[in-house]
Amino acid sequence: MDDPDPHDDTSADYEQFETELLAQDRDVNGVNTADIDDTTAKSQINELLDADVVTPVPEDRVLVHEPSGTAFDSPTQLAVFHRGWTVACDADEEAE
Repeated sequence: MDDPDPHDDTSADYEQFETELLAQDRDVNGVNTADIDDTTAKSQINELLDADVVTPVPEDRVLVHEPSGTAFDSPTQLAVFHRGWTVACDADEEAE
């Protein structure tokens, strides 16, 4: 029996295509947190405070992210968390 021509074999094409689509989905759904500096974080936290999404707890020196109940002692950590949390919630809503 002759060996099949490897150029005619298309059995793995769908796997390659699926892998590429999954990578694109991750890129679209990914959130870039590298661009959050201290100034951007403080500005975002002020907006979240005004919107009652974040509650300061002065005696513990933390900020509480109300929708998740998570406490942070760094405005930058909270801003990064909120950005990721928002993306995850938006993805969940799209999946429904």
